[in-house]
Order: sequence, then C-alpha cells, then structure tokens
Amino acid sequence: MADRVPRPGWAVAVRALVGIVAVVVVVGIVVVAGPVLLAGHPAYPVLLAVVALVGLVLVVRSGRPARPGRLRTTGRAAGAVLLVALVAAVLWLRPYAADETALAATTPSDRVAVVHTATTWELRPTAPSGRGLVFVPGALVDPRAYLALLRPLAEQGVRVIVTAPPLGVAPADPGAVGRAVGSAPEVRTWAVGGHSLGGVAAARALDVPGVRGLVLWASYPAADVSGAPVAALSVSGSRDALATPDAIADSWAQLPAGTRFVVVDGGVHAYFGDYGPQTGDGEPGVDRATAQRQIVAATTDVVTSLRPG
Repeated sequence: MADRVPRPGWAVAVRALVGIVAVVVVVGIVVVAGPVLLAGHPAYPVLLAVVALVGLVLVVRSGRPARPGRLRTTGRAAGAVLLVALVAAVLWLRPYAADETALAATTPSDRVAVVHTATTWELRPTAPSGRGLVFVPGALVDPRAYLALLRPLAEQGVRVIVTAPPLGVAPADPGAVGRAVGSAPEVRTWAVGGHSLGGVAAARALDVPGVRGLVLWASYPAADVSGAPVAALSVSGSRDALATPDAIADSWAQLPAGTRFVVVDGGVHAYFGDYGPQTGDGEPGVDRATAQRQIVAATTDVVTSLRPG
C-alpha cells in the first residue's frame, strides 16, 4: 500500500472551505426554514443532512495526509465538485414557505379534520359528500400554502388531499396522485388538480379510476388530454409572468371540450397559494383577496358539481 503524503496547503484550504460552506449553508436553511422542512416530504431534510455530513467529514479530514495517485486525486476532486453541486442544489430547492393565512388553515374544526403525514396534508370533512380532490403543489411551494384556498371545499364535504412531492418537485413522484386516491376508497368521485408544475402532474393522472374532474391553477397539460372524459377547469391570471396568458391560450386545444376557462383580471402566479411573492412573477393588478375569491369560487363550482361516471 502506498504511503500517505501531506496535502499541499492550497488543497487543504480548498477542502476545508468547501466543507465549511456546505455545513454553513445547511445550518442556515434549517434555521430559516425549519418548520417548512417538517411540513414537506422528508427527501429534502435527508438531502440537507447528507450535505452537512459530507461537509463536516471534509472539514475534519482536510488536513490529513492522502494516498498518492492520479486516480485517487481525480476522485477527490470530483467529490469536491459534487459537493459544491449539491450545495447549489439545496439552495435552489429551498421551499417557498406558507404564510400565516395558510398556517391558520391547518387548525381543525368541528367541520374539518386536518391530517398530516410525511407525504400529504389532508382536509377531511366531518360530513363527507363522496367527492374528493387530490391537489399537487407548484414547484418548491410548501404544501400548506394551498390549504386556506381549498378548505372551503372541505367545508362542503369534499375530501381534500394535498400531496407533498419529494424535493418539492411533482415529477419526482409520478404515482402520488394514484396513491392518494387509493388511500380513501370511500370516496367514489375524484377531481385531480394542481398549481403550475403540479397541474402538469395532475393532468397525467386522468386515467386513475374514479377521476371525473381536472382543476388547473395557472397551469396547462404537457400532452393532449382533450379526449379525457372529465370536467375540466383552467383558472389563470392575466398578469402571470410564469404561466403566461399566451401559454394558457395555447393549451386550450389540449383540454377537453367544455373546459371552463376563468381568467382572474390582474392575477399573478403567486396568488394561487399563500406563500408570498415568487421570483419571476408579474406585477399584480388586483389584490390577493379579490383574486383568491374568484379562484375558490370557480374551483368549488366545478368540484362540487361532479357526478359519478
């Protein structure tokens, strides 16, 4: 076995710096977004723990002598680059936190029970109607951010299940909608829906047994679903700079005949949840409360009118 040799001073410094940055970034995210981490899927906290552990090991071992060899040196360099990439990833994956309005909707009442699991938030009506809605959050949005907007449905007897995607990205778990529907066999008539990227995921689940409706908030399908036997609703904002009015209009032909299109005049992307402003969004031309009343009303009309197929 080859003898270990001292690392060059620059190599020690670089390894220590990369490790320290990794640990500091993770600690900062936990301090700032701790409650949000507990509200979402466990995949992101696990990723944070891995990054912090690798960073800590890198700091502790940075000054130790290393075995020589080009392959070993290349491997150590690749590992450091990978850690830097993971640090960048955890920073990008930081969720948009639900605000106080949304958090208030997590409190149960005599009409609605609130159930939290590792992968869902549920609003269970005490007087169920036999209808349900599985709702998929937009990318990186705290799933609790939608509870206040969806609670009126639960108060009218609709079982609401908001999924918590791994790392906050719906495509990471394509079977989530089907599992949510299967978790409540007493519900016979379902709508599936979502905000932004979550709506894309929901539109891919129209073949799940019992699904009779599709609800898109600032979203559109990635493929043609015009032949699906569902009642569909598309709600969008006229000043949304992420799911733009042009993109929404281009999706019309991909949706079922009879789809109801509702445009919230002055609405923006972040109005479809309670999580504050969103990077890249447009400037609103209406207040949040007014816009959300329109979103809730349109959604309630469609979901509560669903009939078993």
